[in-house]
Amino acid sequence: MAQQIDVLESFFAHPHKRLLVIGGPCVLESDAINKQIGEILRDTCQELGLSFVFKASFDKANRSSVKSPRGPGMKSGLERLAKLRDSLGVPVTTDIHDASQCDLVAKTVDMLQVPAFLCRQTDLLLAAAGTGKPVNVKKGQFMSPAEMGHVLAKVREGGCRMTMITERGTTFGYNRLVNDFMGIGDLMDFEVPICFDATHSTQLPGGEGERTGGRPERAPLLAKAAVAAGVSALFLECHPEPSKALSDASTMLPLSSVPALLKSLDAIRKAVVNG
Repeated sequence: MAQQIDVLESFFAHPHKRLLVIGGPCVLESDAINKQIGEILRDTCQELGLSFVFKASFDKANRSSVKSPRGPGMKSGLERLAKLRDSLGVPVTTDIHDASQCDLVAKTVDMLQVPAFLCRQTDLLLAAAGTGKPVNVKKGQFMSPAEMGHVLAKVREGGCRMTMITERGTTFGYNRLVNDFMGIGDLMDFEVPICFDATHSTQLPGGEGERTGGRPERAPLLAKAAVAAGVSALFLECHPEPSKALSDASTMLPLSSVPALLKSLDAIRKAVVNG
């Protein structure tokens, strides 16, 4: 357990020292697939000297259709995340959706993630902050960078000393997200670690009727631009067979492509730091 805690403690103490990669499937998949994804991401990050946090959700509460798979639920999901944490030897993170979930989820995971659609929910932010665990808040697609200052104030008021903001694009309607790199600079002015969500940023919300569409082939381009801009962390979702993913199949990166992408991102990061 100490190793997992040390990774995040070190990251928040020195967020520009080494790139943090938050990655995994969108929702918890089969044990075999979760393990396969986790091992490849872990081993690649270790080879490159990057920090790694495994991410998977036990519930996706904002699917486009009520018929879409949501995940195994909190009890089973936390049990599976705990096993992954132990077997992989890395920190894990997952989404929380309600204030009542925070204390229980915090007993299993190393960092709590507040979904973009819930980033203004005061009770949720305060409850997450009160657990003492790091909190990663995803910027709402409907919010400007400046408005995230109010979100940070709530989390700090709740007592959280390790907070991160994740940028994942802004929507102006018409099934499209836009990434504003000037806005990323504005987020950096808050002087907390900024994470860039490379895969969700390629979403075309509602673009396939009852499902969200996507342009996953653009995720590497966006990731490279974000790392060059100086973000401290990168968020990406991947799957051995993206078309078969239980959630966000339209934006998943093929797992086989991720090691080469991370090597490119590491090279860009080193050029920025040493330049």
